[in-house]
Amino acid sequence: MTLQTRIEAKLTEAFAPERLDVINESHLHAGHQPDITGMGETHMRVRIVSAKFAGMTRLARHRAITELLKPELDAGLHALAVEPAAPGEVTRW
Repeated sequence: MTLQTRIEAKLTEAFAPERLDVINESHLHAGHQPDITGMGETHMRVRIVSAKFAGMTRLARHRAITELLKPELDAGLHALAVEPAAPGEVTRW
C-alpha cells in the first residue's frame, strides 16, 4: 500500500469526507534538500471537505489532520499541506 493510499484510508475513516483529494507533490520539490529527489512520496497535499469540520477553527482542523497522520510524518513524510473545509464553505479548488 502506498503512502498516498494509507493517508486516503485514514482520512476517510476518521472524517467521512464529502470530498477528498490527496495529491503527491513530491516531484515539485526535487533538490530543495540533498536527499529530496522528487521521487517517492515526500510531499503531500490534502484537500478535504467534511461535516466533522463544521464549527472547528482552521487551526483545530489542521491539528486534527496532522495528529491523525503523525505516524506518517514520523516515518518520513517531509511535508503535508492541508486544505480543510466544512460543507458549504468556499474553497479555492
